[in-house]
Amino acid sequence: MSSWSEERRRNQAAEAEQHRLDQDAAAERRMRIRREDDERRRANRRADKAEARAEKQQQRRDKRDRRRERTQSWAKNTRPGVVYQRGTLALVAASALASLPAQVAHFAGVSLMLLPLPFALEGAAWVMAAGVAYADEKRLPAWVRWLLRALCLTAAGYAAAINYGYGAKTSQSVGFGLAAVSLLGPLFFEVRQWVTTLTVDVGERKRRAEAKARTRHEKERYRHHKDVVKLARRLVSAAPYGTLPIEDAFTAAWEIFYGTATPGMTPALHAQQLASRNSLTDAMDEANGGPISARSVLLQRLYPVPKSMSRVIEKPQVVTDLPPSSKGSPEKGQKGARRQPPPHRRSKGDALPFHPLAKAQAADTARKIPAVNGSH
Repeated sequence: MSSWSEERRRNQAAEAEQHRLDQDAAAERRMRIRREDDERRRANRRADKAEARAEKQQQRRDKRDRRRERTQSWAKNTRPGVVYQRGTLALVAASALASLPAQVAHFAGVSLMLLPLPFALEGAAWVMAAGVAYADEKRLPAWVRWLLRALCLTAAGYAAAINYGYGAKTSQSVGFGLAAVSLLGPLFFEVRQWVTTLTVDVGERKRRAEAKARTRHEKERYRHHKDVVKLARRLVSAAPYGTLPIEDAFTAAWEIFYGTATPGMTPALHAQQLASRNSLTDAMDEANGGPISARSVLLQRLYPVPKSMSRVIEKPQVVTDLPPSSKGSPEKGQKGARRQPPPHRRSKGDALPFHPLAKAQAADTARKIPAVNGSH
């Protein structure tokens, strides 16, 4: 009996312990689930905040882009040329709207069948004005433009006369005003077209002048150097299309004919150039009274020796190298007799160095002139 009770107590204790462990495990699962939910909510909140920040940044960028586009559009639409053209069209439209009512009233008072006539007059004036612009664009002959201008002014003048007669019934100033608005519209449009044509013609004239000068140069080149041009064209045709420019081909052809890559120079011209340089050297030597080259004269004039240096010389630059005289002097052996200087021995600093500019000039002269003062 006691053993059964003891066994029962152990079972109950084990069940209680298992129940406690199950409750702890359930609580741990609930806490873990709660932590996961909290982490998920925090991650969602961070993602929402990041998305909100990205959206705000995108909105700010879009706002800056729209502001930049508006600024560029405003700058583009407020240029002097655009304002002038659009302002002229606005004035033209206002002129047409101001001149039509008086014409409509005049013709309608005469007969209702004449009601389309005002629109025909105004339309004829504006169609002829547009024809002038079209003729300028297509580069038609001048007489076509002047004919269209005459037709435009005829229609506009007839409309102005009708408006003046209708407005003069009320007041003379009203008549002049209606006549003026009938003429000012086509006049403004013609001035606009004239300014536009002049603006376009400036660049066109430059291109035409350049093309004409190029054509004249090609003709003169062909007339003066026909054989070289023919050879250059053969070289261009022999090369693949577009790989050899005509100027490079002409330079190569000139070198083939005359042996030099400098267009315009020939062996005869090179000889003449060399002879002229030699003549200049001889003339300079004769003018200076001796075999003094132009380089030396120029160096002496550019870099003269200072007077103080010519007066005060610590060590002579030139010392005689002659040996002592073999003949004895009558006073030889006497006290105070003069002795011959020793043989010259060069030492550092006994001669003034040339200026760097003088060295550069001497090298350039030696390179350009093969013979100077008879030395080669």
